[in-house]
Amino acid sequence: MLGLPAHVRACLFDLDGVLTQTAKVHAAAWKEMFDGYLRERATREGTGFVPFDALGDYDEYVDGRSREDGVRTFLAARGVHLPEGSPDDPPDAETVNGLGNRKNELVLRRIREEGVAPYDGSVRFVHAARAAGLRCAVVSSSANTRDVLRAAGIEDLFDERIDGVVAHERRLRGKPAPDTYLEAARGLETDPGQAAVFEDALVGVEAGRAGRFGVVVGVDRVGQAEQLRAHGADVVVRDLAELLEER
Repeated sequence: MLGLPAHVRACLFDLDGVLTQTAKVHAAAWKEMFDGYLRERATREGTGFVPFDALGDYDEYVDGRSREDGVRTFLAARGVHLPEGSPDDPPDAETVNGLGNRKNELVLRRIREEGVAPYDGSVRFVHAARAAGLRCAVVSSSANTRDVLRAAGIEDLFDERIDGVVAHERRLRGKPAPDTYLEAARGLETDPGQAAVFEDALVGVEAGRAGRFGVVVGVDRVGQAEQLRAHGADVVVRDLAELLEER
């Protein structure tokens, strides 16, 4: 009834774009932050301003990564290298952590103003998985995962949460490394080969493949089905409800 291989005993879900409709909120916050910084830098240096692409740049350099990795990866693609700074840098600091904190303030403001909606098909799927006896975990690079789950009213559906806070505390590498997904599988006392990974980010799909999980399901919300398959998805759906409809 779940559209998954019979040997799967656990489901590991990414948050933004898979469970909740917050990927677009993050993309908008990244664009606002990067465009502001790039415009300031271009004015200061007398160079042309090239804005952040909330589709292409977001998917390629930011989606699925921790805030700090997203800042580093995108700026490196523009030939910009900033000092790391420290996690408590103010949002106006010209450091990796400063820009990351600036983005976090913007996304939290948007979440407060716009709220958080879960994907109905994903909620139906999680309920079906739990009814079938499968254990469920959330695996996200976001340090705001708990707040988002609570705002969406779905926190109680998951047995384990591995997010940006936990990853920092346990020194887990971020996606595309498989560390956070492997940690979730350990928390659920499940072998990776018996777990399914659900991801909409290309680096998240890579993490699922690198961890040798039983099946990697790509969730295509933005028309990148072929890229998800190329990065390692075994199956691609537009919504998790499609898996329920297959049976």
